[in-house]
Amino acid sequence: MKYRRLGNSGLKVSEIALGSWLTYGETVEQENAINCIHQAYELGINFFDTANAYNRGEAEKVVGKALKDYERSSYVLATKLYFPMGDEPNQRGLSRKAVIEQCDASLKRLGVEYIDLYQCHRFDTETPVEETLRALDDLVSQGKILYYGVSEWSAQQIQQAADIVKQYRLHPIVSNQPIYNMLVRYIEKEVLPVSVKEGIGQVVFSPLAQGILTGKYKPGKQLPNDSRAANNQINRWIQSYLRDDVLSCIQRLENLSSELGLQLSQLAIAWILRQPGVSSAIIGASRPSQIAENVKASGVVLTEDVLTEIESILNEVDRFVPIW
Repeated sequence: MKYRRLGNSGLKVSEIALGSWLTYGETVEQENAINCIHQAYELGINFFDTANAYNRGEAEKVVGKALKDYERSSYVLATKLYFPMGDEPNQRGLSRKAVIEQCDASLKRLGVEYIDLYQCHRFDTETPVEETLRALDDLVSQGKILYYGVSEWSAQQIQQAADIVKQYRLHPIVSNQPIYNMLVRYIEKEVLPVSVKEGIGQVVFSPLAQGILTGKYKPGKQLPNDSRAANNQINRWIQSYLRDDVLSCIQRLENLSSELGLQLSQLAIAWILRQPGVSSAIIGASRPSQIAENVKASGVVLTEDVLTEIESILNEVDRFVPIW
């Protein structure tokens, strides 16, 4: 496993992180989820990402329980806030009240004394950015969090926040967590350049496009029974990818990966990690074997000829605009 700095901070995170969205505490039973986390740790992953909203705190509990087996200083634990955690108006968003109270609640569910990376899950249009940043800065000063970041913020929102940080000499934003994969590349235009300029690293999610970039789905073929797309609980996130032109493109990418001696998933992750502005790619897993396969992407270097061929294949399908 290779490690990279998280933005301009001194924090080192594994190139591949393990996430818990749509799985731990919900669709993956607890014992299997814990086995996945243990497998990831043993294979060199030191970066684990969750959120308070994932199954209303249940994912945090599972992640915290699994990581108790390891020395606290040996892993980087990230969680998030923004989405509703109750029916009351202040149990959501990024107000000072929400930031302070949701952090305390996450610490309790995770069973730790501090959170390594605390992230704003979305931008809150109803709260002044300065209010949110000052609350996060206070949490750093109190030692409850070590670093903070954002998720799916636009380039303009990131720049606004970075300017406020500099104006009031607050602890800096170290990360942004956007969707990024071969099919969804909107961050390349503005988000990546602004983030690199401000020393903010990308911790990208959905690197395999909900499993599309594993090659398991074929054009004109029935969905595999054990696939994510066939799961009625979560298939709403994957439907937009299930087009014949996309799946035909994926087949060409799979042929290329075979020529390189790689699995398609490994090629897709290595393609993401080619970006110097990316600090880590968050994978999901319902089985330990998936993690063992995906971690092999760390350290893979793609030549310019390969990257050019990939670009030629990807140019044959329309770019996706994600809605999360």
